[in-house]
Amino acid sequence: MLGNPYKNAKAQLKEVSKIIGLTAKEYDYLSKPEHFYKTKLKIKLDNGELAAFSAFRSQHSSSRGPYKGGIRFHPGVTEDEVKALSMWMSWKCSVAGIPYGGGKGGIVVDPKMLSKTELERLSRAYARWASKFIGCWIDIPAPDVNTDSQIMAWMVDEYEKIQNYNPRASFTGKPIEIGGSEGREEATGLGGFYTLENLTKKIKKFRNKKPTIVVQGMGNVGYWFAKFALDVGYKVIAISDSKGAVYNPKGIDIEKVVRHKEKTGSVVGIYDELTNDQLLTLDVDVLAPAALENVITGKNVQKINAKFIIELANGPTTPDSDKILQKRGILVVPDVLANAGGVTVSYFEWVQNLSGYYWEKREVFKKLKKIMDKAFNEMWKVHVEKPQLTLRMTAYVTAVSRVVSAMRVLGRV
Repeated sequence: MLGNPYKNAKAQLKEVSKIIGLTAKEYDYLSKPEHFYKTKLKIKLDNGELAAFSAFRSQHSSSRGPYKGGIRFHPGVTEDEVKALSMWMSWKCSVAGIPYGGGKGGIVVDPKMLSKTELERLSRAYARWASKFIGCWIDIPAPDVNTDSQIMAWMVDEYEKIQNYNPRASFTGKPIEIGGSEGREEATGLGGFYTLENLTKKIKKFRNKKPTIVVQGMGNVGYWFAKFALDVGYKVIAISDSKGAVYNPKGIDIEKVVRHKEKTGSVVGIYDELTNDQLLTLDVDVLAPAALENVITGKNVQKINAKFIIELANGPTTPDSDKILQKRGILVVPDVLANAGGVTVSYFEWVQNLSGYYWEKREVFKKLKKIMDKAFNEMWKVHVEKPQLTLRMTAYVTAVSRVVSAMRVLGRV
């Protein structure tokens, strides 16, 4: 099951369907996207040659509102990955209580192999293709792995040439200059930090001692999570990127790591070095996977020494590993809650675009905290009532129940 996130997502849905009593028809409806699109995008490279790239968009559920989800540029993108991510986005939006369903997109490409002009052509090509089935009340894309506000700006500009109905509200994660929201850059990491704070309040051993933390992934999410945690006195003892990990039992200086990575291209070389596999098995209070899916698997789950896991990446733990971690007494705060800060502030951005009224960063953070706190407490309440369930299943009970309730009201099942 390791190599197929879509099978993982369906296995999780099957498990929760037994808990809440879904019918076979309801499970079947939710186990696949409502719409799935794929194509080959052709662009001219700087050398004049033509290149083709596989592209996808999955629209999982519209029962609670428009589809919502990022677009990732990565050589490992597959149809099944995009389908899984769109399903997880449905649960994530539902857990957070925001009126969206799940969507996801991707292009099979290593953006590091493209020039800036080639990347722009590819981004615009995706927007032209997707313009037929996205929009501010239909499907609202956002940045994801290897995409950013600049790519969203190119897509907005291209989309506006084709569809002129509120194009700024049709994408989120945009630059501030064209309608982006204050706080969007920090949002996913900050939401993870709010989750960390909520967890420490529930665990007695942490009331007088802040937990030690390991962060796997030094992208936007991992950086902001680590920074917010360090700013209030947590100790981050290790962090990694795709090239390796660094470790310091006395604590790392995140800004020092950033400067080193900007200079050398990697975190490696500033503290003691580890592999990513070694980092995952460190003896630590909290492990925060903040990179890609399927990093905690049958191969390493017995070696995990963290007391708690906060999933900042999408799908970092396989379903079989989830059960083993539970048996070992390791509590996993699931991705559908822990990394919901990004989509929540994307929702804020969309609301601001639709209204034409914009909020200060302080207000964005305050509103985000309120939503993350509420979602965590709702999950924890079910956990107390049903301690035999993993935290993932307690979150899914709430999330899937809300989606199914909307489906039933609409008469879709």
